Amino acid sequence: MSGGAQAAMLPGGRLHLQHGPIDLILGADGPGRAAALARAARRFETILDELVAELPRLRSPDGPAPHGPVARRMAAAVAPYEVFVTPMAAVAGAVADEILAVLRDGAGLQRAHVSNGGDVALWLAPGETMRAAIAGPAGGRVALRAADGIGGVATSGWRGRSHSLGIADSVTALAASAAEADAAATLIANAVDLPGHTAITRVPASELSPDSDLGGRLVTREVGPLTEAEIAAALASGVRFAETARGGGLIRAALLALGSAQRITGPLPLATEPALAPA
Repeated sequence: MSGGAQAAMLPGGRLHLQHGPIDLILGADGPGRAAALARAARRFETILDELVAELPRLRSPDGPAPHGPVARRMAAAVAPYEVFVTPMAAVAGAVADEILAVLRDGAGLQRAHVSNGGDVALWLAPGETMRAAIAGPAGGRVALRAADGIGGVATSGWRGRSHSLGIADSVTALAASAAEADAAATLIANAVDLPGHTAITRVPASELSPDSDLGGRLVTREVGPLTEAEIAAALASGVRFAETARGGGLIRAALLALGSAQRITGPLPLATEPALAPA
């Protein structure tokens, strides 16, 4: 591969693609698998450069429509929300969606998935199923069917790789695309909160990451002991936001976790069998 992008085959026939901060694991099943993975590797070579070229716009909550296909997916995923959010909230999911679309751009696949740091874009042919691991106090798995119409599973929270305005340990969202799931998980996690609580340590995002799209907004750095009632109140705030998103067709379901407690909104298809595609 050119331009600094790297590709390597992993055990089990999965493909690892890495370029700068983007780190993908691809899986595909069917006679068209080899050709699909080759297409994805070629497409991956230019994605980071395309995003860098539009970073000023993508780090802003408003502005002209972006140009690149991944950037447009990002902007579309956050557009329905009436809270502060920039397209960067959907970057991991949008990259996964783009590579999944390339995987599917040919014949001979039964199913495919792209994991971008745990945010997963997936596709299932009619009659196919896939199981995915999800975050939560005791872990868990979801069993996804082609008929469910779920094309993305994403997780966010203050303990994750991105900054969060809220205190959720994790929020996993299931949606029609990975970009939509990514944006929703980020915003639901922001909504799980106890504003002004003295047990919560917050610092400006710009102090941790000078180029953060969150600027001087306070992000969570530590969550101290909370009572059961406080945990329940924080989760209830997140559930209200999630229910609004679900009512608007932006997500299919979500699992919210804080401490040892969790809440589910929507029909979450929990499974007991081993996961095939870790999310």
